[in-house]
Amino acid sequence: MSDQGLGVRRFGRVNWLGLQTLVEREIRRFGAVWTQTLLAPLVTAGLFLMIFTFAIGPRRGDVMGVPFASFLAPGLMTMTVIQNAFANSSSSIMVAKVQGNIVDTLMPPLSGTELTLGYLFGAVARGLAVAVVIALGIGLLLGSWPAHPLAALFFVVLGSTLMGGLGIIAAIYAQKFDQMAAITNFIVTPLAFLSGTFYSVEALPPVLAKITHLNPIFYLIDGARFAMIGVSDSSPWLGAVICGLTTAVVVWIARWMLMTGYRLKA
Repeated sequence: MSDQGLGVRRFGRVNWLGLQTLVEREIRRFGAVWTQTLLAPLVTAGLFLMIFTFAIGPRRGDVMGVPFASFLAPGLMTMTVIQNAFANSSSSIMVAKVQGNIVDTLMPPLSGTELTLGYLFGAVARGLAVAVVIALGIGLLLGSWPAHPLAALFFVVLGSTLMGGLGIIAAIYAQKFDQMAAITNFIVTPLAFLSGTFYSVEALPPVLAKITHLNPIFYLIDGARFAMIGVSDSSPWLGAVICGLTTAVVVWIARWMLMTGYRLKA
């Protein structure tokens, strides 16, 4: 078979066959365990929504002019999406490193850019799948459908890309599963929970509100809330710019790590 048939990258050409194969592998990874990757996030988000709505909702009343459940739902959806996007790319690389078969990914004629895109496409695909499932559940249970569907798609894709890139960085840096768990528990989870998911930033003291505005995940949550129910704590345009710049930096670092083989090559 010719080099062209094999999809070998030459003179700057993209190895489309290799990239497609990597993307398909990443999608099949989470698709094979859909009860864990799709059904479980839906159940978890539903439990969060039910508990907070029944336990706190009656006392909170409306938040920013909308019912508490409707205010809470977009944040839960986005938080679940970014957590799953992070888990998809990080688990793929981490398992391959621990099992010693990461070389099977590094040996094919794939550039650092192509490897990065392959992992990111897998993370975005899982994030979109989770978002669709949860958005359908929110619509059927609360009757709340996206006020700005294109904006919702934008922030879901952007958030999945950002956290997919962070997943690549974390998995490459970590040497053991307990190190990966530490990154998840002490960095990713706090950033997700302290980002306005369960509350409006307007309710925070001034100092905490300023700190929250330094968290890029806040702008993802806030942008998704604007897209879903039409209200937000800050400008969605500002959020899009900040999240876009943060995502660009994260993806560049992830690409550099894969391109140089940092902590991947002996």
